[in-house]
Amino acid sequence: MRIRDYRNFDEPEINLVPLIDVILVLIIFFVVTATFDARSVLKLELPRATGEQANDPNRALVVLVNAEGRYFVDDREVLRDDVDALKRTIAEVAGADRDRPVLLRADARTPYQAVVTVYDALGQLGFRKVMSATAPEQRQGGAQP
Repeated sequence: MRIRDYRNFDEPEINLVPLIDVILVLIIFFVVTATFDARSVLKLELPRATGEQANDPNRALVVLVNAEGRYFVDDREVLRDDVDALKRTIAEVAGADRDRPVLLRADARTPYQAVVTVYDALGQLGFRKVMSATAPEQRQGGAQP
């Protein structure tokens, strides 16, 4: 009795399920690691103060200083913490417009030297309109107006 070998008749096929699994894992990886908004990444605890809100904050150049003393100019991170690197980044982002207001957003836990470094760099570049961002004071009842 002869036993037939059906392996010769099998058609080769490409299994796409592992490929789809790998692509889905890559999509999930890139979605989780992507930065969508700088405000959602940098959590700042602003110092408290009373006063008026700035009338045109959209036009202002924003300089962020986080709790570790790292600098961010608009959406760009300053890689070193010296005055020259900060001045170079501010000059690249602001261009030649020195009349543009600057909004300094520093975390309440920021080392004071980091804030002084920002003021020093802005002064050396010729910026004269510098605003410091603060959080409104909380009332004792816990409710804010």
